Amino acid sequence: MQQPKVLVLIGYGINCDYETQFAFQKAGAIADRVHINEIIDGTYKLEDYEVFFVPGGFSYGDELGAGKVLANKLRINLEEQLQQFIEDEKLIGGHCNGAQVLIKSGILPAINGNYKIQTATLTNNDSGRYEDRWINLKSISKTCVWTSDLPTMCMPVAHGEGKFYSKEPGLIEELKKDENRQIALVYIKPDGSPANRKFPYNPNGSVADIAGICDPTGRIFLQMPHPERYTHLTNHPQWTRIVGDIKRERRKLGLPIDLDKIDWEGEGLLIFRNAVNHAIEELV
Repeated sequence: MQQPKVLVLIGYGINCDYETQFAFQKAGAIADRVHINEIIDGTYKLEDYEVFFVPGGFSYGDELGAGKVLANKLRINLEEQLQQFIEDEKLIGGHCNGAQVLIKSGILPAINGNYKIQTATLTNNDSGRYEDRWINLKSISKTCVWTSDLPTMCMPVAHGEGKFYSKEPGLIEELKKDENRQIALVYIKPDGSPANRKFPYNPNGSVADIAGICDPTGRIFLQMPHPERYTHLTNHPQWTRIVGDIKRERRKLGLPIDLDKIDWEGEGLLIFRNAVNHAIEELV
């Protein structure tokens, strides 16, 4: 089986690159950490990869707004390569600061297939402060490659500018349309009911409880939560309680307690595995 290659962008304040590289590798890909200047000078080329990913962090110190400077650098220097990458039907993803970069470069939400004009943003949280907490998510898109068939899950968030918002008339309705299905993930309450923009279930005040969106093809995806920080059960703040509950349930059923039989995989890894599996299918 041929392994897909993932380019994980690094440089100028990006700081979630090692975790992201690890997640893609654990999901079965070959992942390279590549500085943006190494793409600009031709040392590395996007065309040699199946997935292009922008990790989280604080690129350029979030001057001019989170992700804006790096978004401009991508657009000015790599617009042709990125457009060809999109036309070649390859995958692009970004989490947290990476999501801010993708939306402010205009690559998403790509209404009507336009990947060059910014029509939405990720702006200051309604709480007026940096939010670092675990939240609940639900996948609602049947189109998005990255989130297909995901269960309701927990995920950490850590951002000061994560509120999805748009001044464009009708854009949210456009994202909701059946033919687009571009709202990939939404914030929910622990019982699975809609967050309805209530804090802390919706940690930033995003309209329509939007936590992640994709382009009309489902191949290009952004989300504010950090799946790369939940690739193993022990990443969860209540993992000992989860394991304890499993042990107690097995005792009730008279079953042996075999720690090797516990699913130790963190739910965040499912997102990376979806992307890698899709890329593998495209390589066959």
